[in-house]
Amino acid sequence: MSNYRVSADIGGTFTDIVVSEVETSTTRTGKVLTTPANPAEGVMQGVTEMIGDAAAMDFFVHGTTVGLNAFLERKGKRVLLIMNEGLRDAYTIARGDRKTLYELQYSKPELLVPRRDVHGVRGRLRWDGSEMVPLNQDDFEPIIEKVKAENIESIAICFVHAFTNPAHERQAKEILTKALPDVSISLSHELAREWREYERASTAVMNSYIAPIVQRYLKSLEGNLSDAGLSIPVHIMQSNGGVTRAETAREQPIHTLLSGPVGGTIGGAALAEQIGRPNLLCVDMGGTSFDMSLIVDGKPGISNEAELEGLPLLLSLVEIHTIGAGGGSVAWLEAGALRVGPHSAGADPGPACYGKGGTQPTVTDANLFLGRIGRNARLGGWMELDFDATESAMHNIAQQLGLGDVELAEGILAIINAKMADAIRTITIQQGIDPRDYAIVAFGGAGSMHAVWLARELDIPEVIVPWSPGTFSAWGMLQTDIRRDLTANFFKQVATITNEDVSGVLEQLSSEGRELLFAEKVSEADIEFEFSADMRYIGQEYFVNVPIAASVDLAVIEDAFHNAHATRYGHSTPGAPVEFVNLRVGAIGKLDTRAGAFIPGEQAGDPIIETRAIVFDGKSIDTHVLNRDAIPVGSEYKGPLVIDENSATTVIPPGYDLHIDNFGNLIIRKED
Repeated sequence: MSNYRVSADIGGTFTDIVVSEVETSTTRTGKVLTTPANPAEGVMQGVTEMIGDAAAMDFFVHGTTVGLNAFLERKGKRVLLIMNEGLRDAYTIARGDRKTLYELQYSKPELLVPRRDVHGVRGRLRWDGSEMVPLNQDDFEPIIEKVKAENIESIAICFVHAFTNPAHERQAKEILTKALPDVSISLSHELAREWREYERASTAVMNSYIAPIVQRYLKSLEGNLSDAGLSIPVHIMQSNGGVTRAETAREQPIHTLLSGPVGGTIGGAALAEQIGRPNLLCVDMGGTSFDMSLIVDGKPGISNEAELEGLPLLLSLVEIHTIGAGGGSVAWLEAGALRVGPHSAGADPGPACYGKGGTQPTVTDANLFLGRIGRNARLGGWMELDFDATESAMHNIAQQLGLGDVELAEGILAIINAKMADAIRTITIQQGIDPRDYAIVAFGGAGSMHAVWLARELDIPEVIVPWSPGTFSAWGMLQTDIRRDLTANFFKQVATITNEDVSGVLEQLSSEGRELLFAEKVSEADIEFEFSADMRYIGQEYFVNVPIAASVDLAVIEDAFHNAHATRYGHSTPGAPVEFVNLRVGAIGKLDTRAGAFIPGEQAGDPIIETRAIVFDGKSIDTHVLNRDAIPVGSEYKGPLVIDENSATTVIPPGYDLHIDNFGNLIIRKED
């Protein structure tokens, strides 16, 4: 009998499994090593170890960083980009703005497609979608020959004004599919029905860059689960905070780009409701990446565009900022200086301490060397560590720099902490948000080891470590619903339209969304909609997103825009002419699959496991190591401390206090 709701979150190093048992309302967690050659193998191992029979699942949701890691490590597939003849340089030129005005050695972000792989074809549509020049089929012949000769696996197509009329993009795909049936083809209008050709091209290219890798992975996972007896659909976490079926995710894999990190943000929103803390700064540090997001007034921020390492994307997503910094980030030398990341040792060979052949020191090795991870620790609850390999890797780099081994280890952590703190500033201080008004929620396998140092750097007063932080993102995936987002261009001045004009477009989008949810097997009774509009003052380039009620009232919408503009930019101009840019609908299919809250362990006995020497600020200090499962609710301790549990290690330096709240969360505050 089906009795389990299961989530699986693939990270760069570990694959996390969370099992919610329906009959007993209990939640269990587990970790297995990610299998980079075929990540589905790690998922299957975790499912087998946790529940035995895949047929016992009545709901399975999966979040993966396969696509994100491929991008961060630049291991995606070669992409050929097709644009209109005469406009093919739009992608290469990109935008003329500089993200850092006073950086003397500034260089533009590295594009995923070099100019030699951007090709133009004749054909043009006008701004209103009418055809000006027919698409020239002969121009595709040399493209087809190049793809075959050079074994290119992905093609992205972006034609001007395709968001108004997709006919030329569809025609191009038909031509290419007939000649190249095994090549992945991405169309810009299917991914982003919005203006701005460069951003649409960048979105299509990103989809093509990760598509072959994600598609092969999802097919493999579905096949393995089916062979193991699973008869229900596999659901995939999307970047917008909702889930969708794997067959839908294969069509547009870009929507899985932030699949894993988003689970943590959704979990953060559930935690905010649980503990009554509406404003949280979520930090998720895994083996490969460091992800940051905000919970404001109990809700995650949703954006309709984003940048990943300087490359723009037009898609609905939970606002998450990601950098290549994790426990597996490798320390290396460049021109005699120490660098840390963004390259990661991953799971194979992994950090030197994994004993799998890694020879370069990583952030995890530095934590082990300083005693913050115990030599006898079991990562994930089972993995033994090789301290000798860590010591050798550290000594090799330290000698080249003329440093002591301890100095090098602390230097590695100082560099990675500074990088992460600086990244947090981009989503807080640079957006007019004071991080001191928030509490840090630290999760991921390495997040709680570094969180207090981030709080110290940013003067944040409180750190919260939820139960089982290493699997928190996977738990968050069991707190969400099916979601599809739709957009329609709507360039209209508010003064020239009626309520019915807006309602009519929203109804069309709602009808389209309803059909998409029906295809996901969602019943009419479980469908809800969220409405919003992108708006701006006439003459502005960019816009702000404004929520819209189901009953459209233009006067109310215009007032909401002025307020949103003041919140975002610090000023507004009531009475100035306003225009719409896009109308948006979020189609939501409610799921009754939420897992219960994590329940603190109730092991009897002394919580203190051992006392060991740990280095803090160059000094070795005898530090108590506590077993989290045995710490009673309401307990209080003073740092320095180390809290051990199967999924993570929490490090609390001197000068900080620890309190265990009623839900078993670790509450860490600076001493008064």
